[in-house]
Amino acid sequence: MIVNLQENGWEIIYHQAHALLAAQLAGNWNRQKTPQRIYETVAAISHHDDLEKEWEGNHLTPAGAPLDFTLQHETSVEKLRHHVEDSLYRGRWVALLISMHLCFLTQGMRDEDPEIAAFLDEQEKWQAQWREELGLSEEEAQSAYRFMRWCDRLSLILCQQEIPAGERELEITLGPDNTRYYIIQLGDELTVKPWPFNEPKITVNVEACCLSQIKFDSNEELKHALKTAPRKILNWTFKEI
Repeated sequence: MIVNLQENGWEIIYHQAHALLAAQLAGNWNRQKTPQRIYETVAAISHHDDLEKEWEGNHLTPAGAPLDFTLQHETSVEKLRHHVEDSLYRGRWVALLISMHLCFLTQGMRDEDPEIAAFLDEQEKWQAQWREELGLSEEEAQSAYRFMRWCDRLSLILCQQEIPAGERELEITLGPDNTRYYIIQLGDELTVKPWPFNEPKITVNVEACCLSQIKFDSNEELKHALKTAPRKILNWTFKEI
């Protein structure tokens, strides 16, 4: 989960909600420049974080605060493999993008973890097979995945409150066309340069839980608090300039 400290407690955004925000951004992309099989791509984006289940495992820091996902360092190869296998029920295109995403997240551990190295080798073989079966070049697959990463990254920037003040530009990441994109705060609105969306003005949103309790004695206490916490809608408006 994404954890933001507030004056009166914690703002919690579930990973599945962040993924849905990423899918909203994908759905607003310029219709003339969308990747192939856009609906399946949006499905992959909206489900890419299904592995994150805030109701399972430990989600507290040693001090008893809600644990932000950036502080979680354990990686279960079995869970990663199951995530790819589950995504295959939606189709090879979705599985291909999910597999590429998991490889991107774990590739830095290849040299230090033999189990991760074996997982990466296995996934690269599956990716090659799926590309061949789908009639995709490696660059076409990479372009679709860059699109997925772009939407994921912009969603995280919004959810993690990373937008810089003073109208300073923050790079998002490369888009599907290898173009670099930047987000800028302009008063109460945001813009992206170059403008990537289909309409001159769009609004996207995510749902967040509001916790007034700062410290929790157990995961069960945290999970109960999250289930009963009030919720709010966070909105962001982007405008072409």
